[in-house]
Amino acid sequence: MKQAIVVPAYNESKTVAKILRSLQNLNGFDIIVVDDGSTDGTAEEVRKFANVILLSLATNLGAWKAMQTGIRYCYINGYERVITFDADGQHLPDAIEPMIEYQNIQGCDVVIGSCTQRGSIARHIAWRLFRVLSGIKVFDITSGLRVYNRAAISVLSTREATMLEYQDVGVLLMLKSFGLKFSELQVTMNPREDGISRIFHSWWAVAYYMAHTSLLCISKAKKSNELQYQSSLSQTD
Repeated sequence: MKQAIVVPAYNESKTVAKILRSLQNLNGFDIIVVDDGSTDGTAEEVRKFANVILLSLATNLGAWKAMQTGIRYCYINGYERVITFDADGQHLPDAIEPMIEYQNIQGCDVVIGSCTQRGSIARHIAWRLFRVLSGIKVFDITSGLRVYNRAAISVLSTREATMLEYQDVGVLLMLKSFGLKFSELQVTMNPREDGISRIFHSWWAVAYYMAHTSLLCISKAKKSNELQYQSSLSQTD
């Protein structure tokens, strides 16, 4: 099976080399780094690894657009499984094999690496709100440590997926709308080694993120209810 680990990176020059060295200890995976318009020499650090595929974006497009660039590359090149992995030192390579094994056992399309111990009060408030609004029974909705199968890769490579702004709730809602199944596995994560969260770096960013994602959840729920209503009408005709 053709498998890849996709690592989006934005100004992660202090941590990316360490991350890549740790990932190279795993067998059977191509490693793909998407440099999201970094200005600190991240791409130069990645180029030191001859067997790592580097995709460089001309400008900073944001975490999800960088992630989707890597996922699309995998779709075009026939990969059957993609693991998304952060470059900030939080994710541990040791979690990857158990997540793949769990995916095989559960027969699901997506596995999310969940760490219940991490996160600020703001993050936990956001998680709880989005679980209620979206109906998605996943605790760590914002986790970027995920395993996607070929069906999920195909969905997330679409133009519709490009319209998403964040990689978390919107992605899960889209996968759900296509009938794909996801599960969650408890994993251990490290504290962030360098930099700040792109979503939770300030209360203003948190407020914008929560407003944006709440509206997305509500609109998706409304659309789902309309489709169910139309389906019930057609059955009564």
